[in-house]
Formats: sequence, structure tokens, C-alpha cells
Amino acid sequence: MNTKHADEIRQNVRASYSEVAEADNVGACCGVGSSCCGVSDDTAINTLVSTRLGYSESDLDMVPDGADMGLGCGNPRAIASIQKGETVLDLGSGGGFDCFLAAAETGASGKVIGVDMTPVMVSKARANADKGQYHQVDFRLGEIENLPVADNSVDVIISNCVINLSPDKPRVFKEAFRVLKAGGRLAISDVVASTELPDEVRNDLGLYSGCMAGASLVSELETILGEAGFADVRIAPKDESKDFIKDWAPGRGVEDYVVSATIEAVKPGAACCEGNGC
Repeated sequence: MNTKHADEIRQNVRASYSEVAEADNVGACCGVGSSCCGVSDDTAINTLVSTRLGYSESDLDMVPDGADMGLGCGNPRAIASIQKGETVLDLGSGGGFDCFLAAAETGASGKVIGVDMTPVMVSKARANADKGQYHQVDFRLGEIENLPVADNSVDVIISNCVINLSPDKPRVFKEAFRVLKAGGRLAISDVVASTELPDEVRNDLGLYSGCMAGASLVSELETILGEAGFADVRIAPKDESKDFIKDWAPGRGVEDYVVSATIEAVKPGAACCEGNGC
């Protein structure tokens, strides 16, 4: 992908999610004429979306109003096995929803960092953190291809339906590898391609910002993760996700090409070698 096209994608994604963050009630965001990854500022709608993705009612009750924006395609925290005292990084943290849930698990002795490239979204997340008094959560403005995070400082990286939006996925995973400690792990929910995307889907900027056109094949992601240095790569597509993906762009048939998936991997090193021979 050439630099000009990559920049065009980033600008479109940033503009789309700025609109999401600023909207009072979004009916057509991200260039898609329905819910963009389920996006709405309607609390009832977001609750329905999030429970379909595997969040519990207690999860939703735990976070400040406005944090759950219905932006995901899964529940990465469910596969993250977050421990007390760990440092957690959320790639594309939005309104802070997954960060706040992670903070409840890592506790006061831990730390959660959320990175988002949209200034208005970072401001929204910081305001939500103030409302909920999440003192151990730090929201930073930055791109996931160039993380404002120190080397070897993170125990687990989570992300929810964001990496598909990047035009430079190899760079994303190289950065993730850089910031993880030895033995650190990826726990990601994202959209993957179940087959090659047709040109009319791949080249549609609205579908790109809508978490569809940027999806990569599982085999491509496995190669990218391996080349970045990760081990124990596990990508599990969720065919049942087609039931809600079809609502992201009604009538476009995108559910024939993309599904949500969990993506797990480990940065090799001493911490992962205790008792499992890795």
C-alpha cells in the first residue's frame, strides 16, 4: 500500500471516529449507513450490542456512563487473563470501556494505558476516567503504528476491533512486540477476512472505517505475527459473528467476507517459560 493511500485511510478513520465521539446519537457513522461496529450514543442500543459481544450486565454497570460506545466486535478481556499488578495496554481505546474493565482486574497496584489516535476520543476517555476516579488508567494520544509506550514495559495488550483499521498491520505488531515484556501476551478481538475481499469492498473507504474493508486473511495475520517475533499464535474465527456483522452495512453482503476472531500470541522470553517449555 502506498503512503498516500495509507494516509488517506488514516485521515478517514480519524475523521469518522471523531464524529462518533462528538455525536449525541449516531445513525450513520464511519461512512456506513447503519451501525458502525455497533456504534451509537444510545445507552440501550450499546447495552444490547455489548451483551451480544460477551460482556455481562455487571461489566456494563461497572463503567462510567458514556464509556461503552458499542465499538467492539468481541470481548478481549475474556481471553486476557489479566492479573493483579499487571500493566495492560489497549490499542485504540475509544471511550475507555475495556480500559476501565481491565483496571478492575489489574487493581490499584497495576496500570492501564489506552492509546487512541483521535484527540476528541482521548478527551472523552479522560473525562470518563475522571468521572469514575480511575487513577491508574492513563490515556495517551498516538497511533498504534507508533506507540507512545516504553520498550519492554507491558504485560498484556488488548484491542477490540481496531487493528483492522490500520493500513500498516506489520508495523502495528512490531510495535506491540517492542513494548511487551518477555512473556507478554496479545489478547485481541478483531475482524478477519474469511476469503479474499472483492475490490468493491477493499477499496470502499466507508467500509474501511466501518471495520470491514481492512480485514486481513488469517494466514496473512499468522505470517505478520510470526515475522514480528511472536510465538504461540492462535487465531480463532467466530462464524456466529456474521449474525451481527451483517447489520454493519445492510445489503452489502459483508458477512460473506469477514468475521470476528480472537487473536492470541506471546512474546517469547523467560516469563513465558515457567513450566510450559516455550
